Amino acid sequence: MAKDEIAYLGSDTIYEGKLSFKGTVRIEGRYTGEIASDGSLNVGKEAKVKGNLAVGELLLSGHFTGDAIVKKRAVIYSSGIFEGNLQTPVLIMEEGGVIEGQVSMASSGKLPQKKNQPAIGG
Repeated sequence: MAKDEIAYLGSDTIYEGKLSFKGTVRIEGRYTGEIASDGSLNVGKEAKVKGNLAVGELLLSGHFTGDAIVKKRAVIYSSGIFEGNLQTPVLIMEEGGVIEGQVSMASSGKLPQKKNQPAIGG
């Protein structure tokens, strides 16, 4: 698949297994398993995805349950529900979007903490 091509997994289908891809994949149905890519994963409004993700970008309008490592940015739209652990350097959320779990935001470009910095409140 060429870098800018899009794969589409339809709404009336159920998938299980391991998915790796380049470019962009849009899931509208149900998917259970592992997903690994430097590309973009678009989880549609009616989609239910369960498993572990390691992707470049996550665009979530549907329901995701599991652990996700997102290298560039995660976008949770107003209809999106994320249940699990999310690690991403950039998180964008629309009003109405839901995260139930833990979010960790770290980036290689993050400013280092200063040594001997006084504790807050003391």
